[in-house]
Amino acid sequence: MSGHSKWSTIKRQKEINDKAKGQLFSRLSKIISVAVKSGGGPSPDSNHKLRVAIDQARAADMPKENIERVIARASEEKDLEEITYEGFAPGGIAVMVEAATDNKNRTAQEIKSIFERAGGSLGGPGSVAFNFEPRGMVILKKEKDLDSQMLKLIDLGARDILETDGELEAYVNPGDLFKFKNDLEKAGIGVQSIELVQKPKNTQPAASEDEEKRVLKLLETLNEQDDVQNVFVNLA
Repeated sequence: MSGHSKWSTIKRQKEINDKAKGQLFSRLSKIISVAVKSGGGPSPDSNHKLRVAIDQARAADMPKENIERVIARASEEKDLEEITYEGFAPGGIAVMVEAATDNKNRTAQEIKSIFERAGGSLGGPGSVAFNFEPRGMVILKKEKDLDSQMLKLIDLGARDILETDGELEAYVNPGDLFKFKNDLEKAGIGVQSIELVQKPKNTQPAASEDEEKRVLKLLETLNEQDDVQNVFVNLA
């Protein structure tokens, strides 16, 4: 049930730094806008995707009035589109990139260039998507009795659990995410954050330490691109 996710650790550390620099709110605003436009309207009660986006924003201490302002403005952003890019990092490691853009050609060219400069390549639709599945992810702090904590999470419905530095990632079906979160909180288990993700079905290790560094550098560069919302990888 357990493993280790280096990219998750790096990504969350970057989010902490982004928050300090004020960049995280901009990214979250775009996530909320896309959720309103593509997920079923401006009500979190009927729009599951928006509900998750709002929860993420609240976890990042985004002010309530900012969230409400983004939701109200979202319906006016007619040109904003959500696009998923698929590609390969050095060593053939699979990467999925979720972006939101008002200029598909510009964003596609920038994503393609990032892959190629890193020694990877942008693939076509379906080239790596078969190796990923949508999941709801809950982040929790590790407890001292890790085995007991994992058993509790499994009893409450976790389908898989991964370890990162000081944290656990617990995965459920996307539609069960809020029930799982509520059940955890009722059981007195603190939740740090929740997210809708693309989880790899199979992972692949890098062939060498140098290759792993190049893969992680590619992921960081993709994550820093203004239109990119999420980056997922099957790196072991």
